[in-house]
Amino acid sequence: MSEFDHAQFLKTLSSEPGVYRMLDSEQQVIYVGKAKNLKKRVSSYFRSNLTDSKTRVLVSNICDIEVTLTNTETEALLLENNLIKKYQPRYNILLRDDKSYPYILLTSHKHPRLAFHRGSRKVKGEYFGPFPSAGAVSESLRLMQKIFPVRQCEDAYYRARSRPCLQYQLKRCSAPCVNKVTEQEYDEQVDYVRKFLTGKSHEVIADLIKKMEAASKDLNFELAAKVRDQIMLLRKMQEQQSISGNFAEMDVVGFAHLNGLNGIHLLMIRDHKVLGSKTYFPKVPKDSGQEEILTSFLGQYYLAPGATGRIAKEIILPFEIEESTALGEALTQISERKVTLKVVTRGERAQYLQLANKNALNSITVKQSTQDSINKRYAQLKATLRLDDINRMECFDISHTMGENTVASCVVFDSQGPNNKEYRRYNVTGITGGDDYAAMEFALNKRYNKVVDEDKIPDVIFIDGGKGQLGRAEQYFATWPHAKMPLLVGVAKGTSRKPGLETLLIDGGRKTIPMDSDAPALHLIQHIRDESHRFAIAGHRNKRQKQRTQSLLEEINGVGSKRRQTLLKYLGGMQGVKAANIEQLKKVPGISPDMAEKIFNHLHDKG
Repeated sequence: MSEFDHAQFLKTLSSEPGVYRMLDSEQQVIYVGKAKNLKKRVSSYFRSNLTDSKTRVLVSNICDIEVTLTNTETEALLLENNLIKKYQPRYNILLRDDKSYPYILLTSHKHPRLAFHRGSRKVKGEYFGPFPSAGAVSESLRLMQKIFPVRQCEDAYYRARSRPCLQYQLKRCSAPCVNKVTEQEYDEQVDYVRKFLTGKSHEVIADLIKKMEAASKDLNFELAAKVRDQIMLLRKMQEQQSISGNFAEMDVVGFAHLNGLNGIHLLMIRDHKVLGSKTYFPKVPKDSGQEEILTSFLGQYYLAPGATGRIAKEIILPFEIEESTALGEALTQISERKVTLKVVTRGERAQYLQLANKNALNSITVKQSTQDSINKRYAQLKATLRLDDINRMECFDISHTMGENTVASCVVFDSQGPNNKEYRRYNVTGITGGDDYAAMEFALNKRYNKVVDEDKIPDVIFIDGGKGQLGRAEQYFATWPHAKMPLLVGVAKGTSRKPGLETLLIDGGRKTIPMDSDAPALHLIQHIRDESHRFAIAGHRNKRQKQRTQSLLEEINGVGSKRRQTLLKYLGGMQGVKAANIEQLKKVPGISPDMAEKIFNHLHDKG
């Protein structure tokens, strides 16, 4: 493509608000930006006196620019963040956090269920949150289960019950599934949960005190003691979560920079309670300024699709940013309530900010300490294997039971450690059962037969096994068509199979690599080998369990794949099917009375 003629492009560029996308020679989006005045903003990139090295590198790679006009700056801000999430441009600061935020869900069933929820809100009910992490939701659910005996089980499990489950015995559920509680009593507990989750815990305590006093007057001391325990647990939970402050709802954003790493710590406060906190480490191009980093984070965090529920009325910033007014207007528009972004220097909010900054710095220190350990292991492994660099390693393992349900695993480590997104499992077919050598060749063929990108070719491949496994791998790579050739290393267990006694094999097992049992490089090899072993066994167990689950139902004449799926889904898996009586089986869609009796008799004859 010819060099980009920016002068000609700028002549026709509008001065209205909008978003611009910069493209490289391969028509890949390398940067997305927004502007109140497109012509003025884009022109600034092509000044002759650019001092910012990052901008100079960006401009040198521009081969085309696309623009989208918007009616307002707020619309441009929203579109910019949607496009950054879509294209992940390499010169933008990127918030790598793909997961949606977790909520607590109270369903709208006859007997409402209290549950963890993440993702689209397809289930009817009330959603409370968002919470900063799944751990915060799990902890809240665990504590509430002790105080309010509202069911948390799946619907299929709930429908299949014929007697109370263990949660009832532990006094963590009132067993509405088998009518151990009246409708009125259960609805009362659900109402307490609703009030508690909306910050009205004082009302709940007041109601419980009245209930306890009434029970005492009626000489119902058992109920009075039960309610007293509820009150004590609720007050204890309040003490654990309470902030002795006056601010009901705000987010406090801490910022720290250390040794080239940027950390942003978010402290979430709702209803005078700390919901939790989390530190983010955005991907930052070289020479990016702190204001640019913070601005990009705030936009991508709060303007992400489905993020409306996480926007606080007040957002405390660690320092001033130029776009705080525009961002505040955009957040006000999408949340339909006034949102302000401010910097504070005194009072309680300043203390919270100091705490958030401290946590951001501590998180960076911990992360870098962990990374230093990883770097040390990689450095020693490079020296041991005599390699210039190691950017990617892969390890293969085979798992089966007496030759059945063979599964091969491939795990991937990059310079940061395990890269879970790149892990792969393969169901091995077309080989003699128990032939691990053939299984290894099958896995290698599946993994590398269609590889195109050389970046996906590992520098080192570890084979969990002895000379035979390594030899079969070398046979596969004997006709390798690519210029980059991975180093093949066999990891053979010692005679006692104890960690630290592994032998590293190369060159078909004709050479061994001596390593001390306490060597950091060996610890890294053990880590990748153990991870491949864990991943293979997990896949094998899943396959075996699925086969066992389906086999009993497959033996029943007239129960095809659709009926099997319906039974398992409606009754909550094979355990639920086995526990169901004939009446419960008859309620499953598509199951006639005769078929229900047939299924019941077959399963219990087998038992």
